Amino acid sequence: MTRSLKHVREANYSFRIVLYVIACLPFFSLVNAAAVTKKHAARPPAAPAKSEAHKSRAESDQASGTSAELAKESREAAGEDETAEFKHSPMVKRLAEFTGMSLEHAYWLSVLVNFAIVAGLIFWPAKKYLPAVFRDRTASIQKALEEARKASQEAKRRLSNIEARLSKLDVEIGEMRWSAEQEAANEEMRIKAAAEEDARKIVESAEQEIMAAAKLARRELKAYAADLAVSLAKKQIRVDPNTDQRLMRSFTEQLSANYPDGDRPKAGKG
Repeated sequence: MTRSLKHVREANYSFRIVLYVIACLPFFSLVNAAAVTKKHAARPPAAPAKSEAHKSRAESDQASGTSAELAKESREAAGEDETAEFKHSPMVKRLAEFTGMSLEHAYWLSVLVNFAIVAGLIFWPAKKYLPAVFRDRTASIQKALEEARKASQEAKRRLSNIEARLSKLDVEIGEMRWSAEQEAANEEMRIKAAAEEDARKIVESAEQEIMAAAKLARRELKAYAADLAVSLAKKQIRVDPNTDQRLMRSFTEQLSANYPDGDRPKAGKG
């Protein structure tokens, strides 16, 4: 990378030199044209008849031509005069004398020589560095194309994945809806079963409490009835000592008759 940057900088430096030379060429051409113009100005004036002819021609042009036509003619005349000045320059004359050509052919030959010189000044400094610059540029372009190709493939792959997922989206939505409905039904059944189980436990607990309360009530009622009967019996029956003895003997005889083997009930049991 550093080497390629160095080549680019050297190529830019050479290119600046060439541009400087090209910029100087018009200056040298203007100097040459000024010399030719000065030479023509140093020539003796033409005859009065020629100046009168030019005057009459200028008057006729002013009378018949429009401003646009005058401007066009002036531009064409200026171009022809400039071309004529270059064609009759000392350099072109020397080239014509050296080659034996006409001024027209020598002029075009000088144009071709100048073009070849400028092209050589551009090509000679750049031929050493331009191949490396072109190679680096080609490599960078190829790398960019390869990256663009990979990016395009990746984008196509992602697009195909997205399209596949979108095509399966309806199926996935249906499956999710069915799963949600199944879960809701199962949850409803579970809640109902739990509620029924809680109700059953509550009913059983209530029944057990009612039964326990009923047993307790019956026990208390029996005890109350027994106490009441005993108290009533005590109030109604009057027992003297003789009667008490007879009752005791009668109870003993009945007890002996009921338990002949001596298996009498233990005290404390009813």
